[in-house]
Amino acid sequence: MHLMRLGAIGEERPAVRADDGTLYDISGLTGDIDGAFLAGDGIQRVADALDTASLPVIDGTGLRVGAPVALPTKVVCIGMNYRAHAAESGAEPPSEPVVFMKAPDCVVGPYDDVLVPRKSTKTDWEVELAIVIGKTARYVDSPQDAIKHVAGYTISNDVSERAWQLERPGGQWDKGKSCETFNPLGPWLRPASEVPDPQNLALRLWVNGELKQDSSTKDMIFPVAAIVHHLSQYMVLRPGDVINTGTPQGVALGQPEPKPYLRAGDVVDLEIEGLGRQRQTVGQA
Repeated sequence: MHLMRLGAIGEERPAVRADDGTLYDISGLTGDIDGAFLAGDGIQRVADALDTASLPVIDGTGLRVGAPVALPTKVVCIGMNYRAHAAESGAEPPSEPVVFMKAPDCVVGPYDDVLVPRKSTKTDWEVELAIVIGKTARYVDSPQDAIKHVAGYTISNDVSERAWQLERPGGQWDKGKSCETFNPLGPWLRPASEVPDPQNLALRLWVNGELKQDSSTKDMIFPVAAIVHHLSQYMVLRPGDVINTGTPQGVALGQPEPKPYLRAGDVVDLEIEGLGRQRQTVGQA
């Protein structure tokens, strides 16, 4: 099953998409797909309701698809987490996860426009597997235990302004990561129980129909379980928090000059095996 949020910005309603594509309203079970829902065994309650055929059907025609999780408390990101991406960047693979944050309010729906910021010259794309936390993770004992804290997975586009991320004084990445619309998420949240091996998922991204990224989560340096375990030693991960797990090779930053950074009018498509597909049209802020 696929958990979704449908409707205009600020008016999204929770829904579930069954394996046959039928959409059902779950607003009778929860007001939203958020941390409280995930912590309160909400995924299992939805699964039980699907089994009993007790949910009303939704006609999704014309409905906007929002991010599958309501505004998270945190969006934590892992940098340089694919071997081939480290190589194209000319960097040594890190010895432990590179961690940075994105502002939670840059999360938007999977088909919403991405806005190139004013004065931006190097806005880049990044297809990523996103983890959604379902159970509070605090000083988790081991990676094996850490995976039990994952509610599910979705697709993230970790849009980045490279000049602001890498070239401005201060030596930190957040300026280039937290601009408005810089984290399309979705289209749905797939429960962890339905993704038996998150380290064996194909992920791809196209710009204007040209394939730019084509890889697998097999190439991750730090797998999902290790990421959750590591982060829990430094911060409390709470239900509804999102973790972007890094991007593979093929970003604009790693291309030959002149690098093909995003411009208004470009169209970005991205997909991850079993998690659906996104599309964004690039606009100008």
